[in-house]
Amino acid sequence: MSNRLFRDRRDAGQMLAGLLDHYRGQEDVVILGLPRGGVPVAYEVARALGAPLDVFVVRKLGVPGHEEVAMGAIASGGVVVINDDVVRGLGITPEVIQRVAEQEGRELLRREQAYRDGRPMPELEGKTVILVDDGLATGSSMHAAIIALREHRPARIVVAVPAAPKSTCEELSALVDEVVCATTPSPFLAVGAWYWDFSQTTDEEVRDLLRAAATSVSAPAERVLSDTDVIRSAGIPTEDGVPSNDALFDLVGDAHFVLLGEASHGTGDFYAARAAMTRRLIEEKGFCAVAAEADWPDAYRVNRYVRGRGEDADAEEALRGFQRFPTWMWRNAVVLDFVGWLRERNDRVDDERRKAGFYGLDLYSLYRSIDEVITYLDRVDPAAAQRARERYGCFDHYGTDDGQTYGLAAALGAGDTCEQEVIDQLTDLQRHGLEYARRDGLLAEDEQFYAEQNALVVRNAAEYYRSMFSGRALSWNLRDRHMTETLEAVQNHLARLRGEPAKIVVWEHNSHLGDARATEMAARGELNVGQLVRERHDGDSRNIGFTTYTGTVTAASDWGGPAERKWVRPALSGSVEELFHQVGQKEFMLSFTTPTRATELLRAARLERAIGVIYRPDTERASHYFRARVADQFDAVIHIDDTRAVEPLERTALWETGEVPETYPFAV
Repeated sequence: MSNRLFRDRRDAGQMLAGLLDHYRGQEDVVILGLPRGGVPVAYEVARALGAPLDVFVVRKLGVPGHEEVAMGAIASGGVVVINDDVVRGLGITPEVIQRVAEQEGRELLRREQAYRDGRPMPELEGKTVILVDDGLATGSSMHAAIIALREHRPARIVVAVPAAPKSTCEELSALVDEVVCATTPSPFLAVGAWYWDFSQTTDEEVRDLLRAAATSVSAPAERVLSDTDVIRSAGIPTEDGVPSNDALFDLVGDAHFVLLGEASHGTGDFYAARAAMTRRLIEEKGFCAVAAEADWPDAYRVNRYVRGRGEDADAEEALRGFQRFPTWMWRNAVVLDFVGWLRERNDRVDDERRKAGFYGLDLYSLYRSIDEVITYLDRVDPAAAQRARERYGCFDHYGTDDGQTYGLAAALGAGDTCEQEVIDQLTDLQRHGLEYARRDGLLAEDEQFYAEQNALVVRNAAEYYRSMFSGRALSWNLRDRHMTETLEAVQNHLARLRGEPAKIVVWEHNSHLGDARATEMAARGELNVGQLVRERHDGDSRNIGFTTYTGTVTAASDWGGPAERKWVRPALSGSVEELFHQVGQKEFMLSFTTPTRATELLRAARLERAIGVIYRPDTERASHYFRARVADQFDAVIHIDDTRAVEPLERTALWETGEVPETYPFAV
């Protein structure tokens, strides 16, 4: 799969049209595409807005002998724009400017005649003109077009492009009334880097699109209704977010990894549906583990309990290891019920190797994992435990159990990185692992595996906390690579114990499990678990995402804050959630494993919402939305239109009083 956001220019135009929806149906709007590549984009915008389409040709005036340097530009209508700084700096004479302008003017006239078939340039005075291109790098051509367009005295100038550097968009915003840049990747690279198909647009294609626009402009309302009908006809029934066994098992097939997402870390419906599907996969399809977006030692305490090995008296006590913010992610009513069920299920299984486990994939537990490694070695090899204390003593210099404090000091050179120490300890544990594992059969193998993974967590967590101060992409990628490697380590460990390939269900947020290559994450240089699992286990995984339109969610207002029950605003216009809401059904599932009209429709980039442990409705567009091609991001998606917050085991006063009344927004 490509790392690029848009299939082609027309796909980009359809997405861009959603951002310009406020101009739909206005009689004074004219769409001008910059030939050649901007015309296919502009065609889709014009078609969606019900506006006329034309071209605005711009030709750079290159300095003779150094044509890459622009001394000005000539644009439709014969308007010439001169860059005075370049002209004066290079001592270019008026005769040179005139000669180059005449040459480029002839080419401009040729193109206009070829494109318009003799039609005159449209009247632009007093109109709202939307200038569209397929993307911007420096923005020099668009800058020239803006200056030239002013000579036609439009009432309003809007620049709209699918992709551009943020700095270019900000510069242009000072020149026009509105700038719409659908995505601003960083680093930007080149315009073509964000398209699957960026082949050259021909003069003939430009002419064909202009003719089509002149003879027929599709009504935007019909297109929306058509999209809704397509989704409605493809929907697979679900009950409380769970498809029938036939639909679920047909989707899963023989895959060994089933990744079940969530659009928020605090929606009870997602948790409940995920738990229900997992029960079916364990009972009827031979899945033997849940791997969750949770810290390794905290989840392993649950694993011991569900296997009947731990000291905890019940499921609630087993979940008490989850003390790090946000506790409600795992200390909630749905997880409590699932852990209780898993223990009961395992108690009915005589063969220890056939019991299902519960594992954590995350790496935040730097100091907790250090303690677990030392505790394990104290039992099996006191001399090795002393060596571990000496190595991990490097972290004692920071006087805290906060990984971020260590990371900041190490990243700024204010303390040791402890890098060699953690590598030495992991190597030592791995070297003696077989010896430790042979001492007491299956239990010893599990405990040695647990300790070795804790040592791996320490190594990767130390690197992760240092990377937090070097850039988001680096730290995000390190974390998701760690989670993927931990998932594969769990599978390999269980396969050795069971004597057959292990099947695992993964519980994580959509942003980790939906393939990053189909989202804006790729433009930021980020990858994720969903992408890595697909790449490493081609055809052997299925990932299922969740979406919702509105409801309530358990979330905090700031990191480390108390759990609140918050109202989830109705999804934004142009989002996939809004499209699903327009279907008019309470819930449904869409499968993308076979080519359908719905699959093709949802390969276009749309807004998608992601709520983590923090929800800030006041800045929702910036805080919680990104663009994604849903049909490439997931193998299937389940939509529940109106959802309710997950119930924490420890309810705060803010949570108790936070839910909006059922009569909202009509209550007084």
